[in-house]
Amino acid sequence: MQDNQDEHRYEASVDGALAGFAAYRIQPPAISFTHTEVDERFEGQGIASALIREGLEDARRRDLEVLPFCPFVSSFIAKHHEYVELVPASRRERFGL
Repeated sequence: MQDNQDEHRYEASVDGALAGFAAYRIQPPAISFTHTEVDERFEGQGIASALIREGLEDARRRDLEVLPFCPFVSSFIAKHHEYVELVPASRRERFGL
């Protein structure tokens, strides 16, 4: 996993090929996750979850609030309660959290 800041996305590679990415926008104090995509050749291998976990951990390290506009990110947070605190309490209902 790597943060490709020029492209504004976290990327996952498998054997040198781009397997997937999680796009974001940063406007401090928040990071907005806007889209997650995995190449069909790599679906079902947990790549999207790994990307989101890395992005959320990075947001935590950088003390950024998380705005999960991407439905996959919102769903991931709903299933992994340890990340709910990253979403501002006043915005959680909007994201179904």
